[in-house]
Amino acid sequence: MDQRISFVTLAVRDVAVARRFYVDGLGWRPGVEAPGVVMIPVGERVMLSLWDESEFEAEVGPVRRGSGLAPITLAHNVASPEAVDGVLETARRAGADPVTDGVTRAWGGYTGYFGDPDGYRWEVAWAPGELTERLVP
Repeated sequence: MDQRISFVTLAVRDVAVARRFYVDGLGWRPGVEAPGVVMIPVGERVMLSLWDESEFEAEVGPVRRGSGLAPITLAHNVASPEAVDGVLETARRAGADPVTDGVTRAWGGYTGYFGDPDGYRWEVAWAPGELTERLVP
């Protein structure tokens, strides 16, 4: 098996709400839209799939519910700490909740977080040195 990821799929309660957040709010462009799903290119050969939760469950299996957060974050790396603050402000204007301000982390980077309409957490990060060179176009 090749070492790569082709899709990151998020089961969402309402595809239209998720689409409004990502497309209208964050300004992303969908690549494929079909009933119950919006697929957004997020990298070279990588798609973010926003999939209707009931259709997700019918194909993959039941979604667990409970308190706390899903034990996953998605990350969007940028070229500077100022860019972190700018993306967090864009997320705020798009209706993200919660949004945590950017802070300098013990490992030397600068990051903040926002939640999408289904509670998935996105980290917006600037990483010093080689990581930025590898992750930011």
